[in-house]
Formats: sequence, structure tokens, C-alpha cells
Amino acid sequence: MIETSTDRRDPAAGSLPPAAQAAIVGTAWEELPHCCTGRHGVPDTPDILGAVLATDPARRVRAVGDLYRLLLNQERVFPASAPAALVLAHLLDDPRTLAETGWERRAGRRSLRAELLNWLASFADIARLDVEAGVGTAQALAAARAARPVLHVRIADFCDDDDLRVREAALASTALLLADPALASSVPRYAPAVREVLAVSVDSYHRWIARERLAAWGEDVAGLVAAENERRAALDRAWALAEDPFGEGQEQAIRWLEEQPEDTAAAEQMGRRSENWTGPTPAAPDEPAPEPPVAAPGSEAGYCGPWRIAREEERAEWTFTPYVGVGPVHFGMTLEEITSALDERPAVSSYSDHGEDQQLDYAEFTTSGIRALFRDGRLGCVAVNALTGPQVRLDAAPLTGCAPARVEDWLVPRTTRPGSLRYSPAGDPVFADLGLAIRSQRAGDTTLTRPLFLLHSWLDLWHSLPSDEWNSV
Repeated sequence: MIETSTDRRDPAAGSLPPAAQAAIVGTAWEELPHCCTGRHGVPDTPDILGAVLATDPARRVRAVGDLYRLLLNQERVFPASAPAALVLAHLLDDPRTLAETGWERRAGRRSLRAELLNWLASFADIARLDVEAGVGTAQALAAARAARPVLHVRIADFCDDDDLRVREAALASTALLLADPALASSVPRYAPAVREVLAVSVDSYHRWIARERLAAWGEDVAGLVAAENERRAALDRAWALAEDPFGEGQEQAIRWLEEQPEDTAAAEQMGRRSENWTGPTPAAPDEPAPEPPVAAPGSEAGYCGPWRIAREEERAEWTFTPYVGVGPVHFGMTLEEITSALDERPAVSSYSDHGEDQQLDYAEFTTSGIRALFRDGRLGCVAVNALTGPQVRLDAAPLTGCAPARVEDWLVPRTTRPGSLRYSPAGDPVFADLGLAIRSQRAGDTTLTRPLFLLHSWLDLWHSLPSDEWNSV
């Protein structure tokens, strides 16, 4: 196994506030899994919590990303989610949470305190949904709901914070926690701030929370709804003008768009699932369900030409968890961590200039048959080589090295939300529900599937993938 420096523990893991340390020590985490507990290279919940206050900003960003990926994956709560939320609540008043940086899920910079409150808002949003919506087991959901009164007490002090982003995130968390009937008496106290602060936020998720909660509390939100519709209409008009090189007003529209505050909402907002979530679309009664794809049989034994396709027995078998990882690697890993997980050094590492710095774009692992793509030094996308890469399966069906049309036809009925299927400018289907894109790669006189596993921020393939990846077809 290749040794890396990442095996050394950060001292911050043992320097959490006493109440947080006591909560970690007093919890039987081995009985409370997250979505990928026990998977190779995936940290356990106590390790994630210990890294939240790490001295290295990159480790803090990674830890918060893991909180979303592993404890709220696919808008679900897990047995470890509620105990983790209670530990995080003990970190909020630690001075180290004042440190600002950029975070994986949101635009702009904000303090760690604000981002932890945003995570707690997402947790509270899921906790108010129903088991029937697929948000977790009854036991995990009951534990999440039972934690709401304690979380409310810990978060309340930050609803008047001087930092606007902390104040907004605290109000968002509080508004969602007040869905607990036991906290209903507190609604009159917070409703004015939800309307005056949260409803006018530049964060579209916060505005949505304000409208949804105020309406649930019986308040008039007609003006807020009208303002939101006008905001969207104005943006749509401006974008249409800005993208029309032959129309009048293009320059003015571009300037106007540049002047608008950046929407800092996460790419995927949790509670909106309750509005439009559906199950997979069944086939029509008179139309048979699409047949599962079948992987290409591979080249004949002894063939060693440039278009050699690995045979089934030659491919490693990998599984993937949407927005967590694929095989032994998971999103957020550094190059060194991937090298250790694969026990293989990259054959090619490509860098690009960013000002005075160089940033890693991708690393090619030819033995494993994957390309790891990075942003800010962290894994955000894995491209699997159609000819030589591992066989990655979804519901036992192969995704690597198949006829592209067969895979697309089989996946389309599995989309669970309106708008979750999109296409890149090259015609590649992108399935937002799964964090999966299906690209085509040449294999001699035919093409085979080259699946890409991505984070939310990579779903826009045209702006996310480097030119070398577009040339891998």
C-alpha cells in the first residue's frame, strides 16, 4: 500500500469543546451508521465531526462536505444524522467557527458558523418530511424530530447575530425547526424576522423557506410570491437578451446581470423535494419496461490493438453511491488519498495556471481505468474508461462499456424529479438525481458508454469538464 501523509490525524480532532467531546464519547456510533459506514476510504461520523474544527481550512471544507454527502445523502436522514446534529450544535459558539472560507455547496465566502447553521437547516428541512417521501427510516426520522427542541435552544441566540449570513442561516434553521408542534408557541416571536430578513435574502433557498413557512403559519405571502415571480421573470428576460448576439440590449442586459447579487443557494435545496418528488416513472401499460443494458463482450483473447475492450472477467466490479463516491474513491478526496485508495500512482497528472498558482485538473489512473477530475484540489468527478475501466453497476445493471442508447433508455424512467434529466451541448444525458452522466467513447468502429460520476457543481458538463475530457471520445 502506498503511504501518504494524510494518514496522520489532525490535532483539532481532539480539541473540540468539552460538551461536543462528551457527546461524541457518549454515543455508540458503531450502532449508528451513516449512508456509507464501513466503506473503504469513507470516514466514520466521529472522524468527520472531529475534522470540522481542523486547523487546515481544506480539511474543514472536506468535513462539511462529508456532512452533506454522508449524513444527508439524497435528502435522507440516517441513524447517525441526529446525534451528529446535536454535536454540531455544541460547536456553534466556538470562536474557531468564525473563520471564513468558500464551501462546496454554496457560492461566495462565509464563516464556518454560517455553513454549519445551513447544514442544520437542511437537517431540519428533511426532518419535517414523511417516511413515505423516502427521507429515511421511521427510527432515523423519529430521532431527527426528537432533536428539534434541543437544536432550537442552541440556535436561537444566533438569530440576532451581527453577521447577516449567520443570522439568515439561523433564522432558516429556526423556521424549519418550528415545524415541531412542541415549538409552535415560538412562531409569533420569529415570524417578523423571517419576513423582514429571510424573505429578502439573496439566497433563493432562504427566500423559499420564508414563503413556505410563513404560509404554513397562516400569514399572507401574496406579495412575497409576486416579488419572487417578478425576480425570476426579470432574470429570464435579461438572460434571453444577454445570450442573443443579434438582439438589441445585449450589452445592457449583461451589465445588469453582472450587477445582480449572486444567489448563494446550494445547487440542490433539500425541502423542495416535498413539492415535486415522485417515484420512478413506470412504463405505460401497453409498453414494456426498457431492458437493462448489457456490457460489450470484450475483445477476443490475444488481441492487443489500440481498441482492445476489456472482457468481463478482467474488469473490477465497482458500485457507486450518488454524490458520495464510486468504488474505493469518494468525492472530496485529494490526489494523495486517491493514490492510496487505488494503490496506484497516476500515469498522467494535468495542471492549469490560475494566476500565480497551478491547480490540478485531472489525474489518469490507467491500471484502474479511471480519470479523476479535481476542483480546488478535491475530487469532483470520476470518468470511467469505456474500454478498460471498472464495471460500475446500478441495480445490478452495467453502466460501463455498453451501447449508449440502451443505457439512456434504461435510465430515463428512473428519474424521480421534474427537470432532473438534462443534456449537455454534446447530447450526453445527465441524470441529476443520480449524479451521473453517460458519455460515449470510441471503441474502433463503435461507441461505448463512458459513465461520469459527479457532484452537483459538476452537472453542467460544458463548463465543468476540461478540454481533454471532451477529447476522450
